[in-house]
Amino acid sequence: MFSFELNRGSGESERPVTTSFVDVSEIYGRDKEKNAIIRTLLFENSQQQGLPIISVVGMGGIGKTTLAQLAYNDQKVKAFFEKRIWVCVSDPFDEIRVAKAILEALTGKAPSVAELESLLQKIHLSIERKKFLLILDDVWTEDPTKWESLKHSLKCGTPGSKVLITTRKENVAKIMGSTMLFPLGQLYEEECWSLFSQVALFGRPGGDRKGLEEIGKKIAKKCKGLPLAAKVLGGLLRFKKSKEQWQSVLDSELWELEEVEKGLFPPLLLSYYDLPSTLRQCFAYCALFIKDSVIEKDKLIKLWMAQGFFRGMLHKEMELIGEECFDDLAMRSFFQDFQKDENNNSVLKCKMHDIVHDFAQFLTKNECLMLAMEVVKEPSRIDSYNGNFRHLVLVLEKESPFPSSIYNVEKLRSLLIKSFNKNSSISGALPKLFDQLKCLRSLDLSWGSIKEIPKEIGKLINLRYLKLSNNHDLRELPETLCDLYNLQTLDLTRCRSLLKLPSGIGKLMNLRHLDNWETFGLRSMPKGMRRLTGLRSLKEVVVSDGCNGNKTFTLGDLANFSYLRGDLKIRGLGNAGDVTEARKAKLHNKKDLFGLTLNFDSSTARMCDEDTILEALQPPGNMERLDIRCFNGPILFPSWLNSSALAQLRHVILGNCRNWTLLPPLGELPSLESLQILNMNGVKKVGEEFLGLRKEEGQTSTPSSSTPMIAFPNLKSLRFSNMVKWKHWINCEIPSTRVAEMDNAIMPRLQSLDLQRCGKLKALPHYLLGLTSLKELSVDWCPVLAEYCQKEWPNISRIPNIRLDGVYVQRNGNSLFGALMLMNLNEEGCILSSIIKSVNPIADPHSQ
Repeated sequence: MFSFELNRGSGESERPVTTSFVDVSEIYGRDKEKNAIIRTLLFENSQQQGLPIISVVGMGGIGKTTLAQLAYNDQKVKAFFEKRIWVCVSDPFDEIRVAKAILEALTGKAPSVAELESLLQKIHLSIERKKFLLILDDVWTEDPTKWESLKHSLKCGTPGSKVLITTRKENVAKIMGSTMLFPLGQLYEEECWSLFSQVALFGRPGGDRKGLEEIGKKIAKKCKGLPLAAKVLGGLLRFKKSKEQWQSVLDSELWELEEVEKGLFPPLLLSYYDLPSTLRQCFAYCALFIKDSVIEKDKLIKLWMAQGFFRGMLHKEMELIGEECFDDLAMRSFFQDFQKDENNNSVLKCKMHDIVHDFAQFLTKNECLMLAMEVVKEPSRIDSYNGNFRHLVLVLEKESPFPSSIYNVEKLRSLLIKSFNKNSSISGALPKLFDQLKCLRSLDLSWGSIKEIPKEIGKLINLRYLKLSNNHDLRELPETLCDLYNLQTLDLTRCRSLLKLPSGIGKLMNLRHLDNWETFGLRSMPKGMRRLTGLRSLKEVVVSDGCNGNKTFTLGDLANFSYLRGDLKIRGLGNAGDVTEARKAKLHNKKDLFGLTLNFDSSTARMCDEDTILEALQPPGNMERLDIRCFNGPILFPSWLNSSALAQLRHVILGNCRNWTLLPPLGELPSLESLQILNMNGVKKVGEEFLGLRKEEGQTSTPSSSTPMIAFPNLKSLRFSNMVKWKHWINCEIPSTRVAEMDNAIMPRLQSLDLQRCGKLKALPHYLLGLTSLKELSVDWCPVLAEYCQKEWPNISRIPNIRLDGVYVQRNGNSLFGALMLMNLNEEGCILSSIIKSVNPIADPHSQ
């Protein structure tokens, strides 16, 4: 079993805010409570004295945050308050962090000041004479001094302003000076059953549902009206197919446990003990993440791997096993608040509900510790654990001392240091740390302001996971790092001053992940890299200028990396001197690569024909994302840039291809959804060649008159930026005898068109103005095109949302100046910007 102790420090702890969004369709019950809170929020008393503070009080997992979200997102509430602010406070109550979060929500900008007085002054100015609603979610502090100064700064709003807090403790509500208390009780049985059955019976045929409903209602009753318990237990029973399995859950003696937070944990314990042993380990390890923090799925899986949770599972890749474990825990509602990749809808990040996190802490109470060091040194609490714990999260503020007692915990397996505000004590502690903690498997030193890694790191021979990211002054890694033959993950992300990798890096034969994104200082990579044949992820490959002869990694060495997956960036391609090396790379064989960036930047004079290099670097056929930059070759598009070779390509960026005077026939790509064309200084016109409709010599009609061509059939987003010579966007027609049968033959699904700094562009093609799918037009720093928009306003105004120079002049089809524009079409031809200035346009919230 594990344990989790928290020694709370006094410094700033950067925690992500709780999301204010909620899916109303997934909420059952709470209508009475919701309506009562909304009525209270909307109540306006001209005789009001002081700032009303409303407190929602209840046990963990009862739905306090959900209720606050429902009220916060109610349409009447949105209309009533000029400003709405949502802050997740959590524990500890850090006045500076909370003040920063409030100010950022008010201004839309991260505050540049760090003093509490300055922050409160700015808050005061931002809400003065405004009606505001402030939600403080998950308040724990019982120290009134933490709240008083912030409360005083909020008293300048207009009558009707409110503060709503959620807390588990009634005493907190009293200390905060609550004027109204809303104790939140359990869901009614029918509401709890509705929530439970939505999860547990999801997707089951009607006959199966009826057979399980009787037992299911008894199980839902045992959830005691706790929404979280109903959701988690429903997730457990979703996988139980028979009545006997459901009856076994109903009859479990675990329901009788009363030790943990008044019966909160029994349903969680039941789900926990239903997990396979590997999943139990994976879930319990999540106690190491700070409560309410965002959990990166990729990082979590790599930490699981480092602890050996998947040892012995040789039937498939460890990373895939980790993905399955994560998905299984997510389906059982152990995770929530998912952030997904917009490209493929896969989960990138998540959170744990507070109660689920508390439960993980309960499970880990003998092996895990979180220590938050205060600025003023105090006796460490580590000694009180007799050195028995195995996993430590150490939170260091700027002036916090590094606790020397950590050196004595020789069996420590995880050390994750959270360093805020450039703590300087870490670097000095590293030599002894590496000398003593030889059992470490996971070590996180990110954001540590580390300039040098001591050679003693070579003693950590059990280390599997090493995170050095965001140490911006780190210039070199010691050769002894290459003695860590068990290392699986080396994360150097944003080590921007790193000049080289150790020459012996090829000795890290078990390395699976080299995360070197934004290591701009690297100008070459050691030849020994080619020995790392087990790499699954390599973020960047650097092609050197050849100054070091045969001692550097070459394009051809990429052929050794058969297991690469995800995204790969190759930079320095302008240094490539031999097309043979590009052919040897065999990128087209790397079937698990889905994103590829080819950057033809160069540190010396160009050494080869770049068109032949680009032709040789053909991506695999299942590529989804392609980015080509700084290509200086002639206007010879690679033969593979077509529908047959890249049928699954969804996202394309082309930038700084200086010699191209025409754009490639991207309209042929059947799956393309987003396209960005940037800094193409040689392009003067865009026409049929871009659509992929250019006729071959002697061709008089479409190749197949029975199947009319559609250019860009799935394109949704199109952006042009910094096209300084571009004048003409040519109108063209589909050469098909059946085009009349089609609603749109060019970009039929286009939703967004963004044009920036195309100063000479004269007009938009007619086929764009006729698109019913086009919902957003943005034109910035395009004066000639702006005048065109004025003249063509009757046609342009068909687009529901139009933004000119950062200002929305039409939102949702409602124009503020359409009539004015028509009235001003006089002989003097007033320009669009003058009309914009003559009205009160709708400001773009994203531009503030």
